[in-house]
Amino acid sequence: MPGPQQAPDSPDSPGSPDSRGTFVVEADGGSRGNPGPAGYGAVVRDAASGRTLSETAGYIGTATNNVAEYRGLIAGLRAAHALDPRALVRVRMDSRLVVEQMSGRWKIKHPAMRPLALEAASVLPPESVTYQWIPREENRHADRLANEAMDAGRRGQEWRPADSTAELDAGAPADTLPGLPVAAGVPAATPESSAGARAAARAAVRQAVRETHRTTAAAGRGAGTDDPTALTAADEPPVEEAEPAVATEPAERGEPRTPQVGWGADMGTPTTLVLLRHGETPLTPLKRFSGSGGTDPELSATGLRQAEAAASALAARGTVQQVISSPLVRCRRTARAVADRLGLGVEVEHDLREADFGAWEGLTFAEVRERYPDDLDAWLASPEAAPTGGESFASVIRRVEAARDRILTRHAGRTVLLVTHVTPVKVLACAALGAPPEALFRMELSAASLSAVAYYADGNASLRLLNDTGHLR
Repeated sequence: MPGPQQAPDSPDSPGSPDSRGTFVVEADGGSRGNPGPAGYGAVVRDAASGRTLSETAGYIGTATNNVAEYRGLIAGLRAAHALDPRALVRVRMDSRLVVEQMSGRWKIKHPAMRPLALEAASVLPPESVTYQWIPREENRHADRLANEAMDAGRRGQEWRPADSTAELDAGAPADTLPGLPVAAGVPAATPESSAGARAAARAAVRQAVRETHRTTAAAGRGAGTDDPTALTAADEPPVEEAEPAVATEPAERGEPRTPQVGWGADMGTPTTLVLLRHGETPLTPLKRFSGSGGTDPELSATGLRQAEAAASALAARGTVQQVISSPLVRCRRTARAVADRLGLGVEVEHDLREADFGAWEGLTFAEVRERYPDDLDAWLASPEAAPTGGESFASVIRRVEAARDRILTRHAGRTVLLVTHVTPVKVLACAALGAPPEALFRMELSAASLSAVAYYADGNASLRLLNDTGHLR
């Protein structure tokens, strides 16, 4: 596996022997497949002027996004240490997971992720380093370095600093990057700043050491035998630990910025909900009503294959950052197949469940027509009418739209996979189009099909995809 190369240090000393360098480290990493071919990049800047002092990048073979991002952090800290072992460093990354874990606010639970955090914490004294989350758009330089390393690895070559155009490709001069201090004398970090966060980080590192020792002892392995680059699941914190510290989350590596739609002003990166109907159950080919009113069938053998096919397609796209599922078994099984492939956890949203079809559960349309003709006619005529003993479409619309709004608030700017049912997907598609509830009866939605809706900052939505089954062929 090719190793990293580092650009020559600046010929100008960042500080005299009696002073400490103040640096900004911008780091990034990416995986084309998650896990897939992965690389990292990092740039060290002078905190006062914004001038680039050092660039480094490397291809690391098959790994997850999180592993690559940690590798970028470690490389950036080492580059800063090479310039000045006593430096004060502010790390800026668009990976909230790495920033929050290294700041001590999120737990480091994956046993193979802990060695990376420990390695990063050991490069410089913890009191010399602070961490800041930044939007992806402000991390273009490191992102380009990571992509250059992945491109070189694909060609079977090593990244070479002499061939790099990352700083030019980033599109903004170093001294105008948002949030970067440019006034003389403004430090990247000080020992007095963020003392509580650094204390928490040190405690988290100590706890990670103890947990790593316990884990390796229980497994009968010696310390240091884990290979983080072989991970197939990212160390994603549970929902209660992942409350965002800022309003938006950048897109993951490999996801292009969504192009502007129409002629209006650029609304920035939309929040995209990818909608996956669950895989087939034994009731699906029989066309029997299967809602949330008592029937909760497992996936059939066909449904399991469909879930795996959807997982492969979504992993190849590499854009999903969060998986949210209906509480029903058929959705949770489908969601787990995708989440395991992407290295993500599964959040359950109860309001994404299917409609309650009451007494119609398990019956075919013809059987409902025979047994409950008046109730069926009313249901077909008005969204306010409910199946016999069940839930009206109007009620489903209200709860699904409420769930949508909560998800958009929690995951602004991200790409989120919702694993749900026929009715919730149709509700979200109709709402995006401004179509009346009657349109619910005019859509076809196959098992394990994909749809997508993008939501913009001005409140508008765009239906990007509906009932895509290409991955099932």
